[in-house]
Order: sequence, then C-alpha cells, then structure tokens
Amino acid sequence: MNSRELDRFMPQPDVRERHEGLIKAPADLVFDVAMHLDLQSIPLVRAIFWLRGKVMGAAPGEPRVPQGLIADMMSLGWGVLAHRQGREIVMGATVQPWEADVKFRAIPAEQFAEFAGANLVKIAWTLEAEPVGHAMSRFASETRAVATDEVGRARFLRYWRWARFGIVAIRWLMLPAVRREAERRFRERTRLVPRPS
Repeated sequence: MNSRELDRFMPQPDVRERHEGLIKAPADLVFDVAMHLDLQSIPLVRAIFWLRGKVMGAAPGEPRVPQGLIADMMSLGWGVLAHRQGREIVMGATVQPWEADVKFRAIPAEQFAEFAGANLVKIAWTLEAEPVGHAMSRFASETRAVATDEVGRARFLRYWRWARFGIVAIRWLMLPAVRREAERRFRERTRLVPRPS
C-alpha cells in the first residue's frame, strides 16, 4: 500500500518515514480508531514531547484538553489536504521545525505542492487503512518533509539528524495503540452481534 494522494502533494521529499502493520479488524474501524486516537494518552509519547520541549527550551504550553489525533493536529495549525472516507487522510502544514516553539501553518490543498515560501519546511503525513481480507486490515502512517529552499534544507537536515529518533518512535508507538483499540472494539462488536438461531 502506498499513498498516491501523498505522491500528489509531495512526490520528491527530503525525508520519508513509513510504518505499517496488520490489524485484525475491518479497515473502517481501524481508520476511525486512528483518527480519534489521543496520541498523548501514550506515556512514552508524552515523554518525547516533554523532552523535546526541554532540549529546545520551549515555552510552557497551555493545559491540554485530550481530543482525537486529527482534531488535535488541526488545533495546532495543520490542514486537511485530502480525505477518502474510512480509508485515508492526508494532513499538511509548513513550519520551521528547528524553532523551540513551532508554529504550523496550513496551506490550501490546491497550493500545497507548489508552495515555496522562504526558509520553511513542508510536511505532509497520512493515516491509511486498507482491507486485506475478512476482518483484516493493513494500517499505515507515512510522513514526508521537503524544504522550500536551500537555507531551510540545511537547517532542517541538521535538526532531523537528532529529531528523527523521537518522530519515528512516536509512529512506532502509535501502531500498537491503534491495533489494541481497534481489535478490542472489534471483539466487543462481534460479541454483541446476535447469532442466527
């Protein structure tokens, strides 16, 4: 499974990270769980965000209200670039990730591929769920980033050398969290379905 939608918005990224795995649940259920996952309910993910803030000297944030992943990202400034109901969502933003207090800015989907502001990085990422059999799905998340100019590329690649470890770890931690919740909900759903007499 590879995101053709993501190819449309960022065909030649500077960096690309993709993580996927099989989940014993229907794709629409897996996708719903991923969309509404509270990523920071995972203790190690919270620790990674806290550590980045400490290392970078970020200002203390406002008290956080738990919400789903997509709602959380949109509240930070990310925008929806494409959405196939129950199968795939592509989110995107521009940012200077090397700053302590990052500010994400959404770019309209029709402008995203060509956008080229100075000293910025464009980031696009997906959540994807694909049926691969009866009550079995392949879930994937892919992140791509490309700098808008050479100054931004040099700064971004210096930042990425160390920051990638936390970003990749968050993606790896998300997969089992989605799997556990989707499989739990599917087991519960199938127990509640009455058997034919």
